[in-house]
Amino acid sequence: MIPMRVNRYLALILVIVTFAIVHEGFHALLAMQYNEYKAFHVRPYGLEVEYNTPVSEREGIKWGFISGTSNVVTLLIGYILFLFRVRMSRLEGSFLNAFGYWLIFFFLLLDTFNLSIGPFIYGGDINGIVVGFGLNRYLVQIVFSVILLLNRELIAQKLFPAYGVKTKHPLFQPLIKLKNK
Repeated sequence: MIPMRVNRYLALILVIVTFAIVHEGFHALLAMQYNEYKAFHVRPYGLEVEYNTPVSEREGIKWGFISGTSNVVTLLIGYILFLFRVRMSRLEGSFLNAFGYWLIFFFLLLDTFNLSIGPFIYGGDINGIVVGFGLNRYLVQIVFSVILLLNRELIAQKLFPAYGVKTKHPLFQPLIKLKNK
């Protein structure tokens, strides 16, 4: 029998891989639709889709869809899973329980971070969204910063209690009071 701690780490690793496949997979699917898909790479820092058009030559709405769809999809998956958090928290076995927890956690936070704080660090998907849809970069970052903060509240006030998680970490202390439901 595998110890509970090992199950939790295996679940975490599997969720990270699942997230990367879903996120990068949607980039690849949209790139294929627009005949922009070149290759899929496994890099030391994660998965990466390579496109036919160099970054400096990218223009048009297709880049908004290629860059942004994966972020919207992972976020929607996060919200759907969040709706089932109580049921998922009751899954028997530490692996399934931990897998459900980490799925919700990462799908609610990673792409909101990617589009809010990430551009200050590594650029990322925001470049294609801004070029493709003709949006102001800071407006996109502000919108996703608000979503990131709201999702953080959902995690701190709804997900943690559903899974019996208790923390004193300042990043996950409630900032606003959400209605109980």
